[in-house]
Amino acid sequence: MREFNHPHQDEAFKVLSSARTIAVVGISPDPDRPSYYVSERVLSKGMHKVYFINPKYANQEILGIKVLASLKEVPESVDIVNVFRNPAHIEPIVREAIEIHAKCVWLQPGCENPEIIEKYKDKIHIIWNACIGVEAGYL
Repeated sequence: MREFNHPHQDEAFKVLSSARTIAVVGISPDPDRPSYYVSERVLSKGMHKVYFINPKYANQEILGIKVLASLKEVPESVDIVNVFRNPAHIEPIVREAIEIHAKCVWLQPGCENPEIIEKYKDKIHIIWNACIGVEAGYL
């Protein structure tokens, strides 16, 4: 696998602190899953409007938020598309983020796909190798 540069965490913090709207793709109702407890931490800061995306749980509530089936259902502009998915499945998410004119795709640790990052880095801002929950701790 080819080495690739990643943004420093300072950049990740800057993106998060300037964001107003976050769409979490791959949310789980399981409190032991990173998508759940990381989202819980971001919500606890009270600084962002958060939408949950997962077709498997669409129309259910997780952490008091109704889950949507796709990014296209988010009723406002999205600053960060926060991804909790297997790296093999992120390309359609990145494409949909571009379609809805999201400002940034944030690939949580373990979700990174170097080929997809390389392919789309000039089309949308991509953050990786930084956990949004850790960065939220500094807000």
